[in-house]
This record gives sequence, C-alpha cells and structure tokens, in this order.
Amino acid sequence: MIRLIASDLDETLLNPADKKVGKKNLEAIWRAQEQGVIFVPCSGRGYPSIQGTLEELGTKGKAGQYIISYNGGAITENAGNRLLHFHGLSYEKISELYQVGVSYDLCMHVYTQTDVYIYKIDEDEKDFLKGRMEYIPYDHKDLEALKDETFAKILFECTDIPFLNRVEKEMEYMTGDLDVSYSSKRYLEFNPLGVNKGSGLVKMAEILNIPIEETLAIGDNINDLAMLQAAGTSACVANALDEIKAICDYTSKANCWEGGVAEIIETLVLHQ
Repeated sequence: MIRLIASDLDETLLNPADKKVGKKNLEAIWRAQEQGVIFVPCSGRGYPSIQGTLEELGTKGKAGQYIISYNGGAITENAGNRLLHFHGLSYEKISELYQVGVSYDLCMHVYTQTDVYIYKIDEDEKDFLKGRMEYIPYDHKDLEALKDETFAKILFECTDIPFLNRVEKEMEYMTGDLDVSYSSKRYLEFNPLGVNKGSGLVKMAEILNIPIEETLAIGDNINDLAMLQAAGTSACVANALDEIKAICDYTSKANCWEGGVAEIIETLVLHQ
C-alpha cells in the first residue's frame, strides 16, 4: 500500500508551458490525500522557489505538509518553512567548482539556503526560468562576496549536453566527494556525496515513520534516478528519458503536459 508519494516538479508534475500543476494532476493528488496519502514535491530547486506550486496544491504554510528540495539537500515542513534537514556544500568546495565553471565560461546557478545567484545568464536561460523561480544576477568571478552564506548546491547550465558530459569527465579528479546529476536537459548539478533525491526520500519516510516499501516516486530525468531506485514503487511520465523508463515499474501514457502524474496516481494509488 502506498502512503507517501514523492514527485519531481519540472517536466514531471508541472506543465512546461505555464509551470502550473494542471487540473488533472491536482484532482488526482487531492483524491489521494483524501485517502490519507501524503504528497511531497521533490525538486532540485530551493524551497523558496516552490511556494507557488504549494499554493496550487493547497499545502502552503500547512503543518504536516513537506517539501524535499535541493535534490534532497533539504527537507522543510510547510508551516513556517520549518527546516527539518539540511546538508549543503562548504564554501571551499563550492568555490572550487565555481572556478571550474568560470574557466569553461559557463552559466552557473549558486544555491544558498535562501537565494539563487546566477552567473553569466543569457536570454535563453532567462526565458527558461521565467515563472519557475526568482534569482539574483551575479557577475563576480569568485564567491568572495557570498562567503558568509550557507550553500546548498551549484549547477552548470548549457543546452549542449555532450559538452557538459565532457566537462563532467574532465572534472572527475575533483568530484569523488560529490553527487553529480543532470536535469532539464540543460543542467549539470553538484551536491555533497550521498545527497540526492533518493536520500531525501529515505529521510522523509523516516521522519514520517513510513516504510520505504510504501512509497511511490515519480520523475523524468537523471536527477530523479536515485529517488526512483529508493522508492518501493517507481513511475515516470511519458516524456522521461529512456534510461529512466528502463528502471521504472510504470511509465504513463500521458506526458507532463497531459496529466501524466494524474494517470500514475489513478493507476497505482487510487486503485490499490
């Protein structure tokens, strides 16, 4: 029996056109909640940027409702944005990664506990982020100005994935203590080793005293892989990468803009 659903947001729960949850998905989630199932958004983004989605879901500011953010780096209870768990990068490590990004002339997102700073953002990335999250442009070639911040993660942005693959390969000498993943067909992400959506789901289940076997994970991309592998049941939307479909128990016929999450919940949860 599934008691906890963890769902990725971008390209899974949200429609890419308007960044909204959609009526079909909302109705399925609410029906599952009426049956006592807990629904937890799980995102690579920070919890401040997920508040609009929580408003749609009707869980913003509510006790007993949660978010897994920063690819599992943080777990927050929605009431008062109460931080239950946080594991981020040190200033020294994130500075080292930042210097690599500068050397490759890459756009970078630097996530602190409260804000996102973006280096070298172009118009395409601005368009992609519109409606997804707020950010602060940052034009320094080091992170000295942010040294007193608490850091969550860093990512490199480039729509040329083979190029990002080469960058990742060339960085292997320095990423042994990191969890490295990809998302949205444009991001190469770096979290502390052992911090991923899978570890976030396991921690969330522990907090709620729910056996991991009674969890369902829903995703579409590489940064969802650990979560899908950790969950008792795994599912993905029709637009998921082939390597994600290959490891999932169920793949929806509908994609993320057609209510794929609703189909998954109706099939695996409401009919259980």
